[in-house]
Amino acid sequence: MKRLIRLAAVAALSIGWQVAAVPATQAAGGPSQSSRAASSSCHLGNGVQHVINIVFDNTHFTRDNPNVPSDLEQMPHLLNFLQSNGTLLTNEHTPLISHTATDILTALTGVYGDQMGVPVSNSFRYFNPNGSTNLGVSFAYWTDPLFDPTTSAPTDTQPNMLTAAGKNAPAPWVPFTRAGCNVGGAGTANIELENIATDIPTVFGAGSPEAQEVTSNPTQAFNDFVGIAVHCAQGNALCSNANNGRADLLKDEPGGYTGFNGLFGHKYVAPALGGITTVDGATPITGFPGFDGMSAKNTLGYVAAMQEHGVPVTYAYISDAHDKHPTGPAYGPGQAGYVAALKSYDDAFAAFFGRLASDGINKSNTLFTVTADEGDHFAGVQQTGCDGVTTPCVYGTNQIGEVNTNMAGLLATEQGVTTPFTVHSDDAPAVYITGNPAHDAAVTRTFERATGALTAVNPYTGNTENPTRAIADPAEMKLLHMITADPARTPTFTWFANPDYFLFAGARNCNSPCVSINPGFAWNHGTIGTDINVTWLGLVGPDVRNLGATHDIWTDHSDIRPTILALTGLQDDYAHAGRPITEVMTETRQDLNRLAAIYKQINAPVGQLALDSAAFATNAIKSNSAGDQTYLNADNTIQSWTSRRDALAAQMIALLDFTAPGGSTQHNDRNVNDLINAGQSLLDEVHAAAG
Repeated sequence: MKRLIRLAAVAALSIGWQVAAVPATQAAGGPSQSSRAASSSCHLGNGVQHVINIVFDNTHFTRDNPNVPSDLEQMPHLLNFLQSNGTLLTNEHTPLISHTATDILTALTGVYGDQMGVPVSNSFRYFNPNGSTNLGVSFAYWTDPLFDPTTSAPTDTQPNMLTAAGKNAPAPWVPFTRAGCNVGGAGTANIELENIATDIPTVFGAGSPEAQEVTSNPTQAFNDFVGIAVHCAQGNALCSNANNGRADLLKDEPGGYTGFNGLFGHKYVAPALGGITTVDGATPITGFPGFDGMSAKNTLGYVAAMQEHGVPVTYAYISDAHDKHPTGPAYGPGQAGYVAALKSYDDAFAAFFGRLASDGINKSNTLFTVTADEGDHFAGVQQTGCDGVTTPCVYGTNQIGEVNTNMAGLLATEQGVTTPFTVHSDDAPAVYITGNPAHDAAVTRTFERATGALTAVNPYTGNTENPTRAIADPAEMKLLHMITADPARTPTFTWFANPDYFLFAGARNCNSPCVSINPGFAWNHGTIGTDINVTWLGLVGPDVRNLGATHDIWTDHSDIRPTILALTGLQDDYAHAGRPITEVMTETRQDLNRLAAIYKQINAPVGQLALDSAAFATNAIKSNSAGDQTYLNADNTIQSWTSRRDALAAQMIALLDFTAPGGSTQHNDRNVNDLINAGQSLLDEVHAAAG
């Protein structure tokens, strides 16, 4: 589940399954004359008139059970559209940590967490000046300060979306609105309001009627104002004061951003678009359905209505199909509820493509980008004798569910470590030792070694195993693009564990079992693993080659942003970590494609250099040599690799990314080859050190 961060305090601020009383007065249909006029000011390149970006939560191209068709196989209308009309990249990768907020925000911005502020999600901790920690939530509107739902006076008031220079990150809609295009958001991360605690005062004002509604009827306020937004081009009537438009304020936007308005919330967006229905036109949507209620029929209904009524650029989110929404439990591969959900998603895409076709919105004038935030590891028993579609898979007691593991209890009972700490609970838990000790302090090193030595009995296999896949201290986290401009957000270390396990900090004993199966959750992600870090990206539209499904091009989510800009003829005002995926475009250069391949392997958080350095760091962190010299030497080595990598990556991306400031398509062939050789040399060196 995207938004479920397993915190009651946040859940209390995020309720929203009831619906608001805003009538949807218009069924599915084409644009009015006024909407055509509203969109006529949008000026994009390469013949693109519409941009439709869709991100799924945890939806898979590969099979989770070899006998059960994958999620995309069970959505043939979408799968066939992508393969028949464009390119489906099946070697697409996530950043770290692989969770919805970090993944979507990387795709929206084209940079990793170190440059946009959210490397740990969907929640995180931050250190207070006294060494204790508080909760931060990754989902907050773009211009919000850090969102801590546990206090009205957080000690960290830096922007949630934070650049490496400590500024509020540039907003992803800006190049489009400056080009005269309205931009819509339906459920995707942080471009709409995400909560009613900090977001509504930020956008509407503390004394506004909207803020008063939060006090008088918080459920209604959530339904009215969260999850849906339109950011309008300058002076566009859709976001006028008469339509309840509000100033779209971006105080740190490069080049300034004044005179722009936005519509925030279903209450104001729906009437401006003539009402919203499910994509088939059958059911009015009378309030934001909630993030886990953004099924395909709901999300695509919003997208179609926006596209038909003067909002030609849309970013949208579709919730996962493998959980029984809104409260669970999780389904297993091939289980009847899972298969039924995917069938409903396929039906929704059939209706969506038919509706767009009747509107004249198609591959000749529209750029479609469709992806999934991350993959998943299924924690459970692989059933046989079923395929889900004709014979449902059935799961009995203790055959499905993540392995809930009390990290604090295991540390105390196995290693005798009772040092106070807090944790971002996960299969890749970020650990914050109370007092915020230095990375080489004795308390830190003892704790890290103990963590690396932990064992647990896996209830599915009966085997005693070490859950550790990797441990990253601050030096390694910096190489993995996980250190932000806000030191308070930096964990003591991050433990990348076996994805069967969900690690939390409970009692410092195992009087209650420290290891047990939790059937409420079975699809784990966050940690390092191919079933998690490898996902897919579909591209269809003008200047996109029809390559069908291909695993030959290594990409990650940071490449999505510059690819969209390249295909629409736009530029950002900042440098990206990603690059345009020119291999799928009609004009491409093989030497630059080779450079791009090396660039991704040295710079991506799950590229070869990152994975090898993580293995090297883990061995050093587990070590206990005299004077801790093995660890200290390794930390210096990792810092040297990071500096060399950063210098090489900066030279490479300057040649690869023509959608950033100063970008150019003119290159020196010798320089390209020299950079390829230097990158390969660094990869070889780190790989050899990893052993």
